[in-house]
Amino acid sequence: MRILVVGAGATGGFFGALLARAGRDVTFLVRPVRAALLRERGLRVVGLGEQLELEPKLALAADLTAPFDLVLVTVKEAGLDGAIADLAPAVGPDTLILPVLNGIRHVDALVQRFGERAVLGGVAFVATTIDANGDIERLADLGSLIYGTRDGQPDPRLDEVHRTLSGAGFGAELSTDITTAMWSKWVFIASICAVTCLMRGTIGEVEAVPGGARFAEAVVAEAAAVAAAAGHPVPEASLADARAHVTQKGSPFASSLYRDLTGGMDVEVEQILGDLVARAAASGVPVPLLELVTMQLRVYRNRLRRTAPAAG
Repeated sequence: MRILVVGAGATGGFFGALLARAGRDVTFLVRPVRAALLRERGLRVVGLGEQLELEPKLALAADLTAPFDLVLVTVKEAGLDGAIADLAPAVGPDTLILPVLNGIRHVDALVQRFGERAVLGGVAFVATTIDANGDIERLADLGSLIYGTRDGQPDPRLDEVHRTLSGAGFGAELSTDITTAMWSKWVFIASICAVTCLMRGTIGEVEAVPGGARFAEAVVAEAAAVAAAAGHPVPEASLADARAHVTQKGSPFASSLYRDLTGGMDVEVEQILGDLVARAAASGVPVPLLELVTMQLRVYRNRLRRTAPAAG
């Protein structure tokens, strides 16, 4: 099975590197700047007392001339439209596209371009970042993919995908209800983002102040109410896990969006929070805390764009 990983960043680089180490046929679709760095340093996964280094098989958009069997889409919100245009030559009549972006709305964009039959649902659980050297740094012992057909119906092509992704050094789960799994992940990540970004602190720092835990639980409740209104209520075990994570005493954990925010970088506010708030409004679900953090991050993003140096 030929696999094209779109992006070699914190998520795509991590899963693609493990797949390549396990002997799978993996090509990374990257932009020229990232390609140059990877050719110079190799693709490295570091942290947690281990280091993986390999020479990845790379492709630029102009290099794609034939379909792949599986396309793993791992870019962030801002890069999705460009990625769709770049990966189009790699999609044939039997290609399966597995996106693992946060939220839901990216599925609509992929379906519009490639059709219902091509697009799977997917969820990634990973705690990684790109360090100052351009390497992928693991921040926690976390790494798994969940995937499935969005209508829950079997697809023979997915059997081979599951065999290929299994046994590569990360969790691989074939789900019969991937849409609920996507909503559950969305509620979790949106809650972590809202708590840490609105309060400008880690989970432990928020929990440590009076009212912090109560605030965090209220954020989870708002996000869960949106999922329930959409017809995909989060299972109680997942909700309990989300509440435990956002109220854990002393936890140094913060979302990647928070790390981007405090690092002065662009943030995925629309994909993770803006779309959730919009769906809440359409369903008549009140989400004042989620609206507040979304507005705050939009102000930040607008300021960032106004002060960014002009290209060229």
